[in-house]
This record gives sequence, structure tokens and C-alpha cells, in this order.
Amino acid sequence: MSEKLELLYLKEEEVIEAGVLNMKNCISTIEEMFRLIGKGDFIMGGPNRNDHGLMLWFNEEEPFENMPKAGPDRRFMSLISYLGGEFDVVGNKWYGSNIENLNKGLPRSVHTFTLNDKDTGAPLAIMAGNLISSARTGAVPGVFSKHLAKKESKVLGAIGGGAINQSCIDAITTTVNDLEKVVLFDINVEKGRQIAQKLEEQINLPVEVVDDIDVCLRQSDIVTVATSGKTKPVIKEESIKPGALIILTGAASFSDTSYQNHRVVADMWSMHEKWLEDGLNHPDGISSITSWTMSGELLEKIHNGEYDGSQVDDIGDIIAGEKEGRQSDDEVIICMTGGLPTEDVAWGYKVYQNALENNIGTKLPLWDSSYLMK
Repeated sequence: MSEKLELLYLKEEEVIEAGVLNMKNCISTIEEMFRLIGKGDFIMGGPNRNDHGLMLWFNEEEPFENMPKAGPDRRFMSLISYLGGEFDVVGNKWYGSNIENLNKGLPRSVHTFTLNDKDTGAPLAIMAGNLISSARTGAVPGVFSKHLAKKESKVLGAIGGGAINQSCIDAITTTVNDLEKVVLFDINVEKGRQIAQKLEEQINLPVEVVDDIDVCLRQSDIVTVATSGKTKPVIKEESIKPGALIILTGAASFSDTSYQNHRVVADMWSMHEKWLEDGLNHPDGISSITSWTMSGELLEKIHNGEYDGSQVDDIGDIIAGEKEGRQSDDEVIICMTGGLPTEDVAWGYKVYQNALENNIGTKLPLWDSSYLMK
């Protein structure tokens, strides 16, 4: 006779009650995750443990009428990983994304997140995953800024005002104490003004809205980029402020000289290299990844022999003390953040633990007694 098996279910309101929006705690959690990555105490998908996740690839034309077709931010993905240390758990983020969702009153992506016991595989929890994902995505630039921003950074530039960059702004302003203002560039200026008003109340800093990306870049000590859609923002070399830290959560286009002249630091570069491998195996070649990966432009240069990928450092190695951090106040650092599955595991696990400690959520039976064990 098998034991009764239960899992904890958390709807989004309960995820909030369990502290998912506590950015300070999220940042410290993600920082610890990166330290474990630097030590190697993790497992991601694939034989080389560097796979972002399993994705359904859509084509622009399909042989069946109802089959999903390619479009902006159109994908289904499953991101699974194990994270060691104090977490010692397996998790999986599963989501579908379609920019057309915004016309249906839905977020662009709809996420669910599952935690599983590392030994038995039994589910521990299933929860609404959107806020876990957005909080951990924002926390990553906060960690990068803590370890790589130059001292006394005064101005944070934000390229894109959507939900993800709002989370990034929240994290960076939580981490960097000397910031005096945020300069926001959004292609929709009126929308940008509305976002600025909301942000000012949240972060207690003035938010200046500009209609020229270069005006934003020239004064920014830290730049967070998070946009969606086919059009990538262009970051001109001449507009980059000396000593700037540029953090890509979304794709952007740089000049060749920017990559050659400045240091590149990634969340985990081998994961980006796996994207290159996937792109080269796609029928459309490397162009299949350049439109949506923040590192796609650089990966293409590596493939063409125009850049040496071994130059790229990992933030986990810096946090673990294996690599040097910022080397001078004038050093410009371009950061590639692709979204590690271990980030969701780290923050999802903390939310789960908070829910257990505070009796939040609903326990659901998977079975009272397994049929297979009778």
C-alpha cells in the first residue's frame, strides 16, 4: 500500500501573499544561486548541463491550418533544472508566449511552475509562475549591478518600460544606493509617462521620460534593456557613457566596435553557446535565434570568426571569486542575461517555503494510494 501523496497549489494571489514581490529577498536569493552556479552545484538540461530549455520551434508557414505559426514572442518552453546548496530541489517552468495575448487581456506569457523532490520525483508544489519569473528576471540585473556597476553610479537608464523592465528598475534601485534618477526611453512616449508616474511612487526616485534613446544613453551609468517585438533598440558606441554597465534582458543591436572594445559578462555563457548550436541546426540557420536572443548578434559574430567567445566571463565566477569584477571606473561592461532555469527554481523554492511556513495555499492529493502499487 503506497503512501498518500500531496502537493501544494498556489494561485497568483497566494504567491504574492508568500512574498514573491519582495525584491530585496529575491535579489539575495538570486545572488546565492549565481554563487552556486559559479561552484558548479547545479544541473540544467542536456548532456552538457547548459540547455536553457526545450522549445517548440514554429515556422511562418505550416502544413496544417491550426498549427501554431511563428510570430513575435511566439513560443512554448519547458525549463527544467536542479539547484543544490540550501535549495536541493528540482523545478520546471512551463510557459506559452504570444504578443497577441495583450489584445486578449492576458499577459504576453502565461507561466506555471512546479517543484519536485530530487530523489522520488514526486511533485512538491505547482504554482502560478508569472510573478516568480518576472521577479527573478528583474533581480538578475540587480545582482549584476551590485557586483559590476561603478561606484557612485547616479543615473539609471531604462530602454523599454514594460513589466519586465519595471522589475529590473525595481531591483537595480534596490541594490544601487547612490542613484539619483531614472531616465526612461520607450517608443510610446505617452505610455512611458504613465509608467514613469507609477515607478516614481514605487522607487522614490524621479523618472525622466525622453523620446530619444541617445539622450537616455549618454547620461546613464547603468542601462537596463528589456523590450519585446521584432524591432531591436540600437545602442550607438558614441552614445555609451564611459564606465557604463549595460544589462541586456532583451535584445539590442551594438556596433562591431562596442563588442571589440568592451568587456562582456554573461549569466552563463555556455547556455548562450547552446543557443548557437540550436540555431545552426535549425532549417533557417542562425537567423532563427538572432531576433529573440539577447546574445544572438554576438553569437553570429562568433560563428563568423569575428569575435572570440572565450573572452566572455560568467557572473557566477565573479561572485564565487574565480574571476575579477570591474577593473576600472571607465570600463564599459555589456551583460547578457538569458534567463537561467535555476533562477526560477531558486525563487520558486523560497516562495514555496514561505507558503509552507505561513500556511498559504491549498494541499491537493495526487493520490490516496497509487494504483500502480496495489
